[in-house]
Amino acid sequence: MRRSIAGLAVVVASVAHAAAPALPAMVAEAMPGLEAVGSHHFRYLLFHVYDATLWAPQGRWSAASPFVLDIRYALDIRGRDLSKRSIEEMRKLGHDDAAKLARWAGEMDRVFPDIKPGDRLVGVHVPGREARFYSARGLLGTVPDGEFARAFFDIWLAERTSEPAMRRGLLGTAAR
Repeated sequence: MRRSIAGLAVVVASVAHAAAPALPAMVAEAMPGLEAVGSHHFRYLLFHVYDATLWAPQGRWSAASPFVLDIRYALDIRGRDLSKRSIEEMRKLGHDDAAKLARWAGEMDRVFPDIKPGDRLVGVHVPGREARFYSARGLLGTVPDGEFARAFFDIWLAERTSEPAMRRGLLGTAAR
C-alpha cells in the first residue's frame, strides 16, 4: 500500500510539474535553456494564494547560477504588502540591518505592482549582481544589488525557509 501511495505522489508531482505554464517570452528569450525544476501550490489556511515554479538551466538549480522563480497569484495583493511580507521573511532568515532592510523595502515598493488573481510575478536571480522582476507583459524593474537578490530568493529556497514543503516542491524533492 505504501508503495502505491508513494507512486501516486510521484505521478501527482509529475503532473503538477508538467503543467507549469511557459515563461513570458521576454524572460525565455533572455535566458534560453531554462526548464522547470519543480512547483508548489501555496495555500494559507483555506485560501489558495499562489502557484510557484522554479526554472533553471537544464532543470538543475544552483544558488550560484542564474534561475527564475515564477509566481502566479490567485488573490488580490497590494504591492506594498508583498514588500512588507518579504522584509518579514528576510528578517526571519537573519537579515537585521535596519537601514538595508528599509532600502530593500523601498526597492520592492518601486517594482512590485498591485496583484490581481491571474497575475504573475517572475523573478530572475542573477547571482552577485541583481534581481529582475517581470509581469506577463514585460519588465517591471531591476534591483541592482546581489545581496538583496540572494536574500529575496532565499525566502523560498534557503534551507531555513519558513515554508520547507514549498522549498521541497520547488526543488523537485517533495515526493522523493
